[in-house]
Amino acid sequence: MGATAVFTIGELSRRTGLPVKTIRFYSDEGLLPPTERTDAGYRLYDAHALARLELVRTLRELGLGLADVARALERESSVRDLAVRHVEALDEQIRRLRLRRAVLRAVAKRDSELEEVKLMNRLAQMSDEERKRLVDEFWAEMTEGLAVDPEFYERMGSAKPELPDDPSPEQLEAWLEFAELVQDPEFRRLIRGMSERHAADRDAGASTEVTQAQRDNWFAWSADARAALDAGLGADSPEGRTLATTIAVASAGPDDDPADPAFRRALADKFASGGDPRAERYWQLLAIINGWPPIPSAQPEVGFMLATLRS
Repeated sequence: MGATAVFTIGELSRRTGLPVKTIRFYSDEGLLPPTERTDAGYRLYDAHALARLELVRTLRELGLGLADVARALERESSVRDLAVRHVEALDEQIRRLRLRRAVLRAVAKRDSELEEVKLMNRLAQMSDEERKRLVDEFWAEMTEGLAVDPEFYERMGSAKPELPDDPSPEQLEAWLEFAELVQDPEFRRLIRGMSERHAADRDAGASTEVTQAQRDNWFAWSADARAALDAGLGADSPEGRTLATTIAVASAGPDDDPADPAFRRALADKFASGGDPRAERYWQLLAIINGWPPIPSAQPEVGFMLATLRS
């Protein structure tokens, strides 16, 4: 027997927590050949075998069959190689556990039925390419047969969900919600309706491009609405009525009367269709998934503006 430390099957069992019967089985199957044998024929194992056994256990916990484990072990040649393979296997195990945790969290939050649980599990297991294809198919359906501005919709569809290699639980949960959102029939009808209005405006010769002036107006109106909300003011307050007039005047066309209640209500309906919270949620979820800066909700400000226009 050499100077290198060796272990009996019983010692391996104490060090790894695996039953002696299991270790003997792996050894009999050729997954854990003994380093040497005693004169009485008892099997002995060295540190290399101990590392090999740890890797076998991890691979088996990942669901690999004996033949697949054997093929994986053919790549190792040293304790270092075994350690590297073990880390890779553990990383995969952690990834799967995180996916499972994300699904279970979603199930607990929503009290999901069995079929929905199966769907969420399938969504969690999607590859990057499958996630991107889901978005491409969504936007293709939203614009099919419509004369929309191709550059605008190309920008809309270019933002894809890209989970990092080591996503956080929040990113995984955001992906599950995002995938369900783009497959929700009501949400698809909402975005399809927006696309149809966009195409109709374009056919009528109206500009569908959002100008910088329009963006500046929206930010200014939102700031005024936020200030009114922070001050506890109602939509029918003097500040609310002033904001409604400002919005109506800036939005009126040559044939529109900014003071006409019907025009203001129609304007409110247009803003409401474009400011649906589900459309906002689409971008908030993408921000979480892709690690972008958070996108705060503008719903309170939008609600205040709608109320001022309708009051």
